[in-house]
Amino acid sequence: MNTRRLLLHAVPVLALAACASFPTTDPPRVLVAGIEPLPGEGLELRFLVKLRIQNPNDAAIDFRGAFVELDLLGRPFASGVSDAAGSVPRFGEAVLGIPVTVSALNALSQVLRIASQESLSKLDYELRGKLSGTLFAAARFEARGQLDVAVLGRAAPR
Repeated sequence: MNTRRLLLHAVPVLALAACASFPTTDPPRVLVAGIEPLPGEGLELRFLVKLRIQNPNDAAIDFRGAFVELDLLGRPFASGVSDAAGSVPRFGEAVLGIPVTVSALNALSQVLRIASQESLSKLDYELRGKLSGTLFAAARFEARGQLDVAVLGRAAPR
């Protein structure tokens, strides 16, 4: 009976100690390196968003897939996924292209909001996403900055 009690108390303590021993990592720093138009389908616009991913950790970030959401002027604008696999070396960087889709309604709404602004040449953006790793590991990231309006205004030929 005493052995059962000992095990009953020891297992949670050992589990907590195991979780505490996992190394903590800093999130990757992500910057928008470029945006290129892609051909769209029907009522959508598509862009290839190139992300520069910087790894501030002492271990490589291996990923098998990525997801990104882009907000413009505080509102959802585009989202995209990629099944690309790769690695961001320790204390290194890599560039990853993710195709994103913008619905026609989101695009029209943003154009109307931009048109109501006086001489707006840059748009504030927020970027959220994750690099999916093995098992349950995922490196989540957030970034903020400004986009050039002229880049978004160019549509790709079909």
